[in-house]
Formats: sequence, C-alpha cells, structure tokens
Amino acid sequence: MTNRPYGTWPSPISPQDMAYTTRLNDVQWSLNGQALIWSERRDGTTRLVAKINDLPIRDLTSAETKIGGGVGYGGGDFCVGKDFIFYCSSGRLYKMGINHGAPQSLTPKYGGVASPTLSSDGRWLAYVHTYEGQDVLAVVDTEGKAWPQKLASGDDFVMQPSWHPHGKYLAYVAWNVPNMPWNGTELRLLTLDGTETVPHVTQTRTIAGDEDTAIFQPTFSPNGRYLAYVSDASGFGQLYLYDPVNDQHKQLTDGDYEHGAPAWIQGLRTFTWSADSGSIVFIRNSEGVCTLWRYDISQGTATQIPLEDYTYLNQPDLAPDGTIAVLASSSTIPGRIITITPENEVSIAHYATKERVAPSKLSQVEPIQWPTRDGQVAYGLFSPPAGDYEEAGAPPIVVLIHGGPTSQRFAAFDETAQFFATRGYAVLQVNHRGSTGYGKAYMNMHKGNWGIYDVQDAVDAVQYLADEGRVDGNRTAIMGGSAGGFTVLQAMIDEPGFFKVGICSYGVTNQFSLAMDTHKFEARYSDWLLGSLPEAAELYRERSPLFHAEKIKDALVIFQGSIDPVVPQSQSDSIVATLRRAGNEPDYHIYEGEGHGFRKPENVIHQHETIEKFLLTHLIYA
Repeated sequence: MTNRPYGTWPSPISPQDMAYTTRLNDVQWSLNGQALIWSERRDGTTRLVAKINDLPIRDLTSAETKIGGGVGYGGGDFCVGKDFIFYCSSGRLYKMGINHGAPQSLTPKYGGVASPTLSSDGRWLAYVHTYEGQDVLAVVDTEGKAWPQKLASGDDFVMQPSWHPHGKYLAYVAWNVPNMPWNGTELRLLTLDGTETVPHVTQTRTIAGDEDTAIFQPTFSPNGRYLAYVSDASGFGQLYLYDPVNDQHKQLTDGDYEHGAPAWIQGLRTFTWSADSGSIVFIRNSEGVCTLWRYDISQGTATQIPLEDYTYLNQPDLAPDGTIAVLASSSTIPGRIITITPENEVSIAHYATKERVAPSKLSQVEPIQWPTRDGQVAYGLFSPPAGDYEEAGAPPIVVLIHGGPTSQRFAAFDETAQFFATRGYAVLQVNHRGSTGYGKAYMNMHKGNWGIYDVQDAVDAVQYLADEGRVDGNRTAIMGGSAGGFTVLQAMIDEPGFFKVGICSYGVTNQFSLAMDTHKFEARYSDWLLGSLPEAAELYRERSPLFHAEKIKDALVIFQGSIDPVVPQSQSDSIVATLRRAGNEPDYHIYEGEGHGFRKPENVIHQHETIEKFLLTHLIYA
C-alpha cells in the first residue's frame, strides 16, 4: 500500500458522481404482474419508469412532467392498475396507459394531491388532498367524468388510504397537531355505500391508535378478511391484523425490532400481502439493518427470506405469482430493484447506477453502540477509510447527523459516507437518542431535548472511537442538514473546539422563526421537540444558535437554498451576519432556485468541491 495523508486519497467517487446519482423512490407491480413500475429521481427530476415483460426498460413520463403532488414532503406519487397508471403531478391526478396513450387529467388543478389508491373494481381513486391548509380524504372516478368528492375531513392530516376489495370499507390514518405521525395517530375505518353512484360514508369508526400510539400503513388483504397495520403500542412498531367482522385485533410480530417507519412522506410501505391472502411479506429493522420476512397467516409463523447481500430494504410489493419486488442496497451496493421468486431466487430488475466501483473499493459499514456521558447507550454506523493507501496514526473523522430529527440512518448505500471514506476519512452516521428504529422510548428521549442528546451523543461517539484508537480525536468534522444542521451549530456552541470543522446545510438557527415560518406539516413539531410557546420561550432562545453564535470559533461552511419553504434563507442569513459581526467569517453559499435539499447538478458539484477543499484547508493541513 502507498503512504498518503488521510483526506487526500484519490477517490473513485467524484463531485460529479454525487450530482448525477439516481435515487429510487418506489416500485409497484401492475395488477396482472406483467409490468413493474417505479419512480426514480435522476438529473434533478423524478420520472416514472416501466419494465413490461421482457421489453426494454422505458420512461413513462418525461423530465418536463413534475411528478409529485405537493402534500408535505411528498411521497405517494402513483399507483398502478392492470393497464393504467395513476400519478400526481403539479396538484392534479392523471391517468395514463402503461403500454400507450397520452395522460388524462382526472382532477382540476388546485391544492396538492397524494397517495392515489385504486378500488378493486377499478372505478374509483381515493386520495389525499390539501388546499389552503385543509387536508381531506377525497375520491374521484377513474374516467374523470365527475367532480371529486370529500370522503373524510376534520383532521389536520390524513394519509395511507386503503380500499376493502369489495368496496365496503376504506381505511386510512389521521392525526392532529401538536402530534406528528410518529407520536400518535388514529386508524379510521369508513363504511361506504354507493354501488351505482359516488361512494359516500355511512359510518366512521376509530379502530386503533390514539394520541400516544402511532399507526402505520393500513392495508386490506386481497380477500377482505383482514386489515393489516403497524402499531407501536408495545414500544416497537409491530405488525397487527384486524378482523372487521368480529372487531378483533391480533399482534403478529414481537421483539425489539421495528416493522414500521416514521411517516415523513406519503406512500411508505414496509409490508405487502400475497395475492391469496395467505401471507404477508414484511421488512424488519434491527439497529439500522433490514431483513425480509414472510408471515404465514394460517400457521402463525414468520420465516426469514435469505438476502445476504442486502442490508437495506424499502417499498416491498408482491406480484400475483408471488414474486416480490423491493428496493434494496447495502453500504457497498448502490440502490437496485430486486425481485425474489417464491423459491427465493433473487434477480436484479434494475440498477440505479452503473456500479462502476467494485464493492471491495468501498467502505463496509459497521453498526456500533457507545456509552453516553450519563450512563445510557447511543447507536450509529461506522465506516472506516477505504482505499489502497495508508498513513501512520488514526484517521480524521466526519460525523454525519441525520435530519428530522425524528429519523434514522440505515446500513444503506450512502453516497456521502462513501465520498468521505474513499478519501481517507472515517465516517460515523449517528443515530442519537431521539432517533427512530430503536423503540419508542428511545425516540421519545428527544421530547424537550432537541439540542441536548443529539449533541452529546455525537461528541461521546467521537470520544469513544478515539479512546478505542479508531479515529483521531483531534481531527474531527461534523456535518448535517436541516435539523442535522442545527445540531452542527449547537455542537460548535456547546462544545467549542471539539469539532474543528462544521458543515451546515439549511440548518435551523432561530427556533422562534422556525415555529412561525415553516410549512404546515412541521408547524407544531417544535411543541414536542422544545415545548409550547410562550411558556417555553426561554428554552427556544437557549436552543437557537443565532443568539449564541459568538461562541462558535471553529471553521464553518454553510449552504442554503434561496426558496427553501422549511428552513427559509433568512435563517442562514441571520446567523452569518451575526458571525461576521463577531469576527468569525463563515464560508457561505446560497443556491438560487433550490429548496430544502439541492438537486441542480451544478450546485451539488459545487457543494462537494467546496466541502472537499474546506476539509483539506481546515482539518488535514491546518
């Protein structure tokens, strides 16, 4: 091996590679199993793509079609029938033939739409609609001949509609502020009438969930016998069955595993029914590592499906013949769509990238845990430097903080982690106390503690790794965006000198402004993270980096989008101005036309080139 300073190793992953990565968002079978449809973001735009039988893969929509309905952070962009696909674009629902034909608008253009869900007879679409701050569950006919109608209203938020196969019921999830969907939701069951006219509701019942219990992904079995859903009533998200005839619930899974996910977006799935209603295929998350399982309804047993190469799985769907399609990756395998036959034969249906870098050249992630300063335990994923180079001593470390903050980092392919690891940095992805995936009690530790445990756990993790001799505790950087950007700033205030470099993207700097200016979905999120105003005003000031920016003495680079609706540009502008008055000149970059996350290739390239140079200047050659 060649001697070369850490941080300067020639990497197979360039800033250009970071700009032109493809992200797979969802995958679904057509009802006859002849077509596999997925959505992917490439070149800054989202497109719907089809693989029909053995024909070549082709785009169904063009780059000019803006896939996405504009509800919250998005998601739930499409559903698939036998011959047609239904999708959201610019506030409208569209219908388009899978094999041919132009798109047909089904709804007028106003507000936002999400989660189109097709009734079993193919006549109706239930969907989520939002307009002027009001969210409702609506229905429209699939021919677009009638005006859309409301099915359910009165709640602040709704998501995840599911039709009973006979059209008798419609299930969905609802919740109200100040809750977020991972705090407490209600599973509603609508009884419907209207075989000849637009379905209308004759009865509404809440069958599970409450202000302290979160429900996720209600889904009827194809024969209508059961409604499956995930509930965290036991402390972890477990899979349940509800029998609507006998009004009975049954828990299927147990253990310290997560079987759901925080519903940051619409349309998330962690399980899927078989066509004969005899089994459920589900994803199990254990400390950021995902496995695939099959639950046999009649036997009452769960069996793992062997997928040794993959440690992250998402959006499973079952074809009529029992073939599973699922998004899959690992820390060294970029995103793929894979299929698994009933005989457990695995095939790759689609590669998200060309995969020109061999897995052996990339860093293999390792789930770790470490003691916190107050005697508890925190978790994360550690990636050592990867490359054919070496240097005496321990490597510098880049600590990655996830957004949310109610979220989690997985043992998935993470381009950012590999970008640093292949340059000679150790990388730690922190799942601090308050993260999801480790049980509700662990997640609830963030209540009132935002800016405490996330900072402490990042610092304690680096200290732990340094004591183990795995990283150089004197060459440390911390990086995050949004809520993670807040943690970057708060860590540099509370632990001055510990992190020599801070990399902050659209970070929260003023908690008062965030509570007033952010979008509807998170308008009351701070009530849980910090407390209600005005009672918690002192705490809001304490946890606002803007008011303590003079304590930041270390090198800081800040990136911000000019049209960010979640963390507006004024948040970054204000702290940059304060830092400059205090004599600390941050490296500040505003990207015009970018929102909450950067998508334009030229901006992604510039950001990563800037970060690379910034680390070399302030961490490697400082």
